[in-house]
Amino acid sequence: MSIDPSSIPNFGGQPEPQPSGPDGPVLPDQDLVKQLLDQMELKYVVDDEGDLAAPWEQFRTYFMFRGEEEQQIFSVRTFYDRPHGIDDKPKLLEALDDWNRRTLWPKAYTHTHDDGTVRLIGEASMLIGTGVALEHFVSSTVSWVRASIEFDKWIVEQLGLEADAEGEGDEKPGDAEA
Repeated sequence: MSIDPSSIPNFGGQPEPQPSGPDGPVLPDQDLVKQLLDQMELKYVVDDEGDLAAPWEQFRTYFMFRGEEEQQIFSVRTFYDRPHGIDDKPKLLEALDDWNRRTLWPKAYTHTHDDGTVRLIGEASMLIGTGVALEHFVSSTVSWVRASIEFDKWIVEQLGLEADAEGEGDEKPGDAEA
């Protein structure tokens, strides 16, 4: 079932979004993201599945395109590498609930591995299949990367992991080796 865009009410009398620039919306792709990461001076790699990843000391941020044509989604997903025990999961969930209530992105959640290790993941996504304004794509992607970094700092503070993080604050984002 699909929703007819014309059936969605226009609340507040706001004008319909106009195409950006003379060429209108763009269809972002991996090359556009690479250009953006280069401009941000972030190192990146392409993994075995063809996704872009920017590695940091304690996490990796992936820039992924999923779906077909008009349903394609661009997702910035960050995998935080600090392992947590299964007994810590209630405390983690409480912290994540607090983060998710207070912020727009990244939405953070847990993943429990078969060995009982719990890791954190942050994610933000946008529908891009019909095209998006270049300025919106760029500003959203940059904001999501910055928020992923801020989340790492925040969770370290919330969980009292400062001892694990000593010396990491001087690292420039993307300086970690892949």
